[in-house]
Amino acid sequence: MSAATASKDVAKGSGIYSKAGSLSSERRWALWTAYASLILATIIFLAPPVYMFITSLKGSAEIANMQGNPWLVRNPTAENYTALLGNTMFLRFFLNSFIITGLVVLITMVISVLAAFALARMRFFGSQFLATGVFLTYLVPDTLLFIPLYQIVGGLGLLNSIWGLVLVYPTLTVPFCTWIMIGYFASIPKELDEAALIDGANWMQMLTKIFIPVAMPGIIAATIFAFTVSWAAFVYPTAFVTTPDQMPLTIGIVSQLVRADTFAWGQIMAGALLAALPPVVIYAFLMDYYIAGLTAGATKG
Repeated sequence: MSAATASKDVAKGSGIYSKAGSLSSERRWALWTAYASLILATIIFLAPPVYMFITSLKGSAEIANMQGNPWLVRNPTAENYTALLGNTMFLRFFLNSFIITGLVVLITMVISVLAAFALARMRFFGSQFLATGVFLTYLVPDTLLFIPLYQIVGGLGLLNSIWGLVLVYPTLTVPFCTWIMIGYFASIPKELDEAALIDGANWMQMLTKIFIPVAMPGIIAATIFAFTVSWAAFVYPTAFVTTPDQMPLTIGIVSQLVRADTFAWGQIMAGALLAALPPVVIYAFLMDYYIAGLTAGATKG
């Protein structure tokens, strides 16, 4: 081997190593950038609940004291939580929220599962346009809907009643839950339909014995979404309910703990954290099902 050939080989080898080193450096920078972005996003999203928790552990005098660091608690106390949990009106707010949310989730899932099964598997004229229309109705903001819905609810005599909220909340939950279920039902192989039809099953038997068990992750995802939306709704109860004993938790805390220019900040923060606890617990245990249900239709061929 000549000296010129050896020098070319060395040059090629150094080029390979330099490319590999450059690629490794780019990946390392990308990894550090990703971690930095995640840390920044975590700080931004966790700062409000952490500050709420810190404030909920302070007494009224410490909250009103503008001296010192507001992120530190000098004399932690649980008086805000005990005051709320010992208040029968606050417990009534909790009960109203559970009743409303439970009924809305039940109504939503019955309608969504039946509608999604019909639109995804029972092909008929206009089914695709109808499925798209169902999702588009979800894009209409509730701030535009509550005015006509107020007239409807008032005409039915359901103002200042939790039953009025049970009636209007499905307008927020049914469209998106139906869309989720359409994607999940469409991802189920059609061979199951054919096998069930050959065995003599009707459409309802196919739904209850085949599709619902197979689509359980999608059903859980839709249920979580319906629970979260109905539990955290604010515009509709603000417009439709003014009687304290009929208020859900979201507006009950604000209406009863804010008096003119007096804010019970400690109890407001404690109540907000207690109100946020049920959705957090549900997401913590069922997050995998929620992600699987939302991404089910993405891999359909």
